[in-house]
Amino acid sequence: MTVEVRTVEAGELNQYADGIREVYARAFAAPPWDEDPAGADRYAERLARDALRPGFTAAVATAGGTVTGFATAWITPEVFPADRSYGQVAEALGPRRTRGWLCGALEVNELAVAPEAHGTGLGAALLHAVTGPVPDGRCWLLTSARAEAALRLYERTGWRRVDAPVPGAAALVVLLGPRHPRRAEAGGRG
Repeated sequence: MTVEVRTVEAGELNQYADGIREVYARAFAAPPWDEDPAGADRYAERLARDALRPGFTAAVATAGGTVTGFATAWITPEVFPADRSYGQVAEALGPRRTRGWLCGALEVNELAVAPEAHGTGLGAALLHAVTGPVPDGRCWLLTSARAEAALRLYERTGWRRVDAPVPGAAALVVLLGPRHPRRAEAGGRG
């Protein structure tokens, strides 16, 4: 079956909402995420709010009308947030790198692929769909250092780990996109 990956506008997300929720539930049920089904419900609610963020973009993969993966991203505000894991990221990078590397850059928020589509190149296609159009290449993301398959995907597609451990029990790692102008300064692997 042919898989189609396409970018979608915030207003189009509702038609994919059930499929996105299902993929999220299945993709993040396993370690290191261990999300329960209620986590997918919370994500669906959060996605409706996230779609209102400046610079929001999304890509959806479908096969025969069924959602098989998705990615979401938005522009990180010029005033770096302090909620969620942002405070820990700012602490790890310091104010100069946080402001120069992340503020105003495209932040990949979620990338999820149905387990049966792992290893097919779908994750890379979704990632490219949301980051490829960024004219200056300034893209970044945050993931768990325990998400080994995700890290392999990111590094295989040219993302580079920032050599600055993010404090906290979650073992998070920041990655800069393959065309990020500060990528060479990041140190790390990739």
